[in-house]
Amino acid sequence: MLERALGKTGRTLSAVGLGCMGMSDFYGPADRGESLATIHAALDAGITVLDTGDFYGSGHNELLIREALVGRRREDVFIAVKFGGMRSPDRGFVGVDARPAAVKNFLAYTLQRLGTDYVDLYQPARIDPNVPIEDTVGAIKEMVEAG
Repeated sequence: MLERALGKTGRTLSAVGLGCMGMSDFYGPADRGESLATIHAALDAGITVLDTGDFYGSGHNELLIREALVGRRREDVFIAVKFGGMRSPDRGFVGVDARPAAVKNFLAYTLQRLGTDYVDLYQPARIDPNVPIEDTVGAIKEMVEAG
């Protein structure tokens, strides 16, 4: 697998990542067994980046990734998570929330669903027009500083 350096940290990642959204939402019914097999095949092929969103399947996608990573070293996988998409019980979209308190709340749930104490990339899915981006990024910075 072709790899690329991530910034100046020295960490290398696969040049290709696996987007997991369709395994829980948006493209029709998902098959748990096929989804897990796909994630396992990707990791076995050297793909190290898994991309998800806390609102994909209203959290189902993160639980699926957690299950797929059982028995694997967490530090071998780069997990990118998008946040802020607000869903209704019927899975419709009802807006975006990137207020600092919401960002911290979303991360708490994400960490619980993923079964980890960190994510590698945490990013807003959309810019919240009601919240200055500096406030959103500032909340992320505070969480990084808190460990």
